[in-house]
Amino acid sequence: MPGKEKNPIPQQVSAAGKNKTIMIVAGEASGDMHGARLVREMLKIDPSLNFYGIGGNRMQDAGVKLLVNVAETAVVGLTEVISKFGTLFRIIRQAKKSLDEMKPELVILIDYPDFNLYFVAPAAKKRNIKIFYYISPQVWAWRKSRINKIKRLVDKMAVILPFEVDTYAVKGFVVDYVGHPLLDLVKPAYSKQESKKIFNLDESKTTIGLLPGSRVTEVKKLLPEILRAAEILARRIPNVQFVLPLADMLDEKIVAEITSRFSVKVRVIAGHTYEAISCADLAIVASGTATLETALLGVPMIIIYKISPLSYFVGKLFIRIKNIGLVNIIAGKTVVPELIQGKANAQSIASEAIDILTSVERKKEMINELAAIRAKLGKPGAAIRAAQLALDML
Repeated sequence: MPGKEKNPIPQQVSAAGKNKTIMIVAGEASGDMHGARLVREMLKIDPSLNFYGIGGNRMQDAGVKLLVNVAETAVVGLTEVISKFGTLFRIIRQAKKSLDEMKPELVILIDYPDFNLYFVAPAAKKRNIKIFYYISPQVWAWRKSRINKIKRLVDKMAVILPFEVDTYAVKGFVVDYVGHPLLDLVKPAYSKQESKKIFNLDESKTTIGLLPGSRVTEVKKLLPEILRAAEILARRIPNVQFVLPLADMLDEKIVAEITSRFSVKVRVIAGHTYEAISCADLAIVASGTATLETALLGVPMIIIYKISPLSYFVGKLFIRIKNIGLVNIIAGKTVVPELIQGKANAQSIASEAIDILTSVERKKEMINELAAIRAKLGKPGAAIRAAQLALDML
């Protein structure tokens, strides 16, 4: 949970002296991951930089002095935000106060648009602090009008999807395409066979990966349904086993409590996400960054998602794209199945899984399409290019 507002700014940061200070803000597991990589690349070029801000364990390990660790505050959906409004309000006050106390030369914002665009960016702009936005909000999916706000507040934007350049150009805002950072990150340390041995998985069995998300709220909604589907699959498919790569910002106790309610045996693997995913013949994945990570590993998947009825209703009013899965959006077509809201039920998930696993042609076609998506994302080196853009602003 976040510290109270009266907590002092970490001494290691306030003692920075003449060294340049940078505030960096990321609010979710994926942002924490990309933020950490960006910080490391910037420090390679200029080790004297001092970073502080809001993020998770990875950013902290990279050298960011955290005002708030967001591991327990990441939420999704309207009703979920309302339930944590008190916590978010305290974080907002803390962030604004730090701008006056730390006087950073640059503020780096990573995705997390509702927090960054409506609270941090205006506060930084008011104090004439330069703003670098790394990883654009999904303005191409909904609320495209936010581009006007971004153009007004943000000094430089680095985007990670090629089509985003044109999306902003239409509104007269020139952005920099740096490539997708996952191309550098999604590199298993071991082969599929080696990983199976390390995790004590049976090489003769069909392996299904279970990826219920990184936020507590979505895991509590999705994991029970995924496990019900797993129970069906365990009855229908001979010699099947299940692995669950634990998201970095997720407490293993939460997953253990949910899995204990079900008869199916699940191997939970912490700290080796990509190696665990690469073991899978098929993955059941919550919509989000994990879908693209799974795609880059060439693993066929089913995308699922479920939020509160009110959040879904509001989203339907604004979202203007056919697919919600990042993999399908980049492909420009439905490459992998999406089961959303009521369709994200155990029977439908199991049915899709069985169809993919038993259809050699469908599975092969999906793997080929996933390879094409990887090719669309360009070359590795996104964090290095973004780091140079940010440093140029100093």
